[in-house]
Amino acid sequence: MEADMKREDCLKQELSRILGEYESLRDVMTNHGLAALGDSFVNFVYSLTLSIRYGEPRGGKVTGRILSESLARADLRRYLPSRVNRHFRADAAEALMVYAWIKGAFSIRKAVEELSAHEDLCEGFAELLARAKECLEKPS
Repeated sequence: MEADMKREDCLKQELSRILGEYESLRDVMTNHGLAALGDSFVNFVYSLTLSIRYGEPRGGKVTGRILSESLARADLRRYLPSRVNRHFRADAAEALMVYAWIKGAFSIRKAVEELSAHEDLCEGFAELLARAKECLEKPS
């Protein structure tokens, strides 16, 4: 188990090196590459949550509506340009979540636990997004 954690940490370090640093949350949330990676990450975490909940392997796709609403509930809409659509807001949520995971704001286990703790999926993702914001805004 410890060896697996070290491998995951090495993977996150490599991804962090590739991504570099961003000046602001807005820069993170508007990065299309991060959004693409985040799409897979968010759906993976959600699928793990479903699999644990139902006691069998399940795959799931989180809708843009859920992610967009979660972003608003986490009070992150203000970091985006004005007049952006739901798809753009969902991409922003995905980008922020994967970046926060890479930077160590939360583990996959913690993300699954957070989603499992809420009946309302929007609330679970809003909590993760708020945690991401909190951790990424702290000075290094």
